Amino acid sequence: MSGGPSAAVLLWAAVAVVGLALAALYRVALGPTFADRVVAVNGIGTATVVVLTLLSAALDESGLLDVALVYGLLNFLLSLGLARYGRGEGVG
Repeated sequence: MSGGPSAAVLLWAAVAVVGLALAALYRVALGPTFADRVVAVNGIGTATVVVLTLLSAALDESGLLDVALVYGLLNFLLSLGLARYGRGEGVG
């Protein structure tokens, strides 16, 4: 770790965000509607980007920011695909 106490705070923040993402899995599993599931999946994807960014700052690894950026773009494309699927337009 690079920053001492500040790195520890960032790591604890990452753990808290992971806990919130795990709580969102409940909404993905139980719905009740397709829209609820899509929003929960999008929230989990956003939480993943946040965790990667926090880990990048805590561990002083700039490569994780690249991974977070790519994952964020993929999360956006997934949201578009699920929105299209939910409207009944199909994926292809």
